[in-house]
Amino acid sequence: MKVDGGCHCGNIKYEAEIDPEKVVICHCTDCQVLSGTAFRTVLPVSEENFKFTKGEPKVYVKIAESGNERAQAFCPDCGSPFYATSTGDGPKVFGVRTGTINQRDQLKPQKQVWRRSAHTWLGEVEDMPALEKQT
Repeated sequence: MKVDGGCHCGNIKYEAEIDPEKVVICHCTDCQVLSGTAFRTVLPVSEENFKFTKGEPKVYVKIAESGNERAQAFCPDCGSPFYATSTGDGPKVFGVRTGTINQRDQLKPQKQVWRRSAHTWLGEVEDMPALEKQT
């Protein structure tokens, strides 16, 4: 499936060829902190299937719990996150942040990872009062 996306301010845009069956929810504490929320939806995309069409992201390198370096790419102006990947030589797989994909409503997660870090209240969300928009 071909998708496109970009940051909140519009300074960076990209295109990718993806497999929509590989979308996952990640509950790791890095995703919680870096997204500012309870979890993040992520989609693995090989480096050759992802390209920026406008602008260039800034990259921040974070040491993961495993001790591996993870390059976090984001917009230097608005902070929108694009992906995380390994550092160093060799082929890359980008963990693309689905919130920046324009077709995100078509990308249903197929599994959850790092479930041990999930917030205990997530199962109660469906029963909470809901408004269609903020008043």
